[in-house]
Amino acid sequence: MRALPVRVDAVLVQAVIAAALSFAHLHDLALAAGQDGWKAWAYPVSVDLLLVAAWRRLRSGESKTAGWCWFLVALTASLGANVATAGLLDLEDVPAWLRILVAGWPAVAFLGGTLLAHGAEHPSAHPATAPEPPSTTQAPEPTAAHVERPTATTELPPSATESAPPSPSPVPPALVTLARKVADEHRARTGTDIDTSTLRARLGVPMPLAEAITTQLT
Repeated sequence: MRALPVRVDAVLVQAVIAAALSFAHLHDLALAAGQDGWKAWAYPVSVDLLLVAAWRRLRSGESKTAGWCWFLVALTASLGANVATAGLLDLEDVPAWLRILVAGWPAVAFLGGTLLAHGAEHPSAHPATAPEPPSTTQAPEPTAAHVERPTATTELPPSATESAPPSPSPVPPALVTLARKVADEHRARTGTDIDTSTLRARLGVPMPLAEAITTQLT
């Protein structure tokens, strides 16, 4: 004989038997509490679905507190029906408080299933960063430390040096602008024009460059 293509799992068979017995007990309890017809069959379905939803939440690893809470609620309902139908409760004369619990169970199951199935999702680990708005702050004023020092000029041949008059040292425009602000500030504070020594000390430049800047300010 050929072997069966599907291997029977004993644990799965046991789970099916236990679910069928629990389903029958819940149906009998709902029927005894006045929920006849299709409603008596819907009660065990709601309990089992709530158990499955709670178990999936526990397996997902998110919001385990809510998962355990609703798992215990559904487990209590299932165990309560199993115990109640085991001869400890007269199904011909169900007490009023049990009828109230059975009648209110659909609302509890609906609330638990909704919270478990549509819980708040966690934000992604790497949220998309919004583009930074363009900066409206003005660039800082150039200082003497940031101004490039004039490079050494290429030496001319002796003949060209003798024929051409000495040209003033080139001054960067940014340094002239800074020196003009320093001079204006000095004039506003003291009422007199700034001298070359004071300008050199304020800008931190060599004296020849300070003299060249002074000529640019006049």
